[in-house]
Amino acid sequence: MRQLVPPPEFESATFDSYRPDPLFPSQEAATKAAKQFATGGSGKLFGRGETPPGVYLDGGFGVGKTHLLASIWHQFKGRKAFGTFLEYTSIVGFLGFQEAVRRLGEFSLICIDEFELDDPGDTMILSRLLKELSAKGVKFAATSNTPPNALGAGRFAAEDFAREIAGLGQRFQVLRIDGEDYRHRDPDSHAPVLNETELAKWLASKESAYLDDFQSLLNHLATLHPTKYRKLLSKTSAQAISGAFELTDQVPALRFVVFVDRLYELQIPLRSSGSVAITEVFSQAMIAGGYRKKYLRAVSRLGALSEL
Repeated sequence: MRQLVPPPEFESATFDSYRPDPLFPSQEAATKAAKQFATGGSGKLFGRGETPPGVYLDGGFGVGKTHLLASIWHQFKGRKAFGTFLEYTSIVGFLGFQEAVRRLGEFSLICIDEFELDDPGDTMILSRLLKELSAKGVKFAATSNTPPNALGAGRFAAEDFAREIAGLGQRFQVLRIDGEDYRHRDPDSHAPVLNETELAKWLASKESAYLDDFQSLLNHLATLHPTKYRKLLSKTSAQAISGAFELTDQVPALRFVVFVDRLYELQIPLRSSGSVAITEVFSQAMIAGGYRKKYLRAVSRLGALSEL
């Protein structure tokens, strides 16, 4: 529970430090609505002037959704939790459902980053969790994980969100955030493949750097509950992975996605060697499958970490 705070990248995020793009008015509108929610101001969702019990920030990569979510967390007065969708499902799996309801029910606000809509089982677990917490008076703020290719068709995840959480979605005010990735990050980014000499030289230039063989890392992740991944990386300032190869099994691939999320939250630089680039470890069949959004996000983040 002590880990449920914004990652270091957003530990000082505020509404004032968010810079709306004037070319996309929805960014400024979403900022005002999110601030209103965080401060308990009057909302218009139900036409009666009351503050909605939840807000859902919906948009593509790099439009500032997590920044605004962290700003809500910082601004909100009361006990609050901040975590990713996968962190909350991991907590439920670790504690058991009723204990998770009891522990999370002690918070006044639950912030959920990257709400997943591609795993029916996890989605329904979170749906049930939110319903029970909502009955206790807990408020929620969430972001979507809409990838850039969904934006090309002018399609956002809001309708999917409202449907998948079985009616609770109508209790959220959807704040659509249009715009381009402010980092101009390529979701199909390609990380460099270093040879062993180059990898060793890069490691030597870093303090508190770690080198792990890819297969050994995957084996170790399989022995840990995902709630432990952040602690695993807590003393790491740089990460090197040797022997990267294309994955064919979804189970270790999805564990690696969670590990990448923790690397990204902590902004840990990454370099790799192997038969493929670290951005190419997910097979094309995986990229085209049901967990497409997860893998695209991981590829984008691996590319970004390989440039730090």
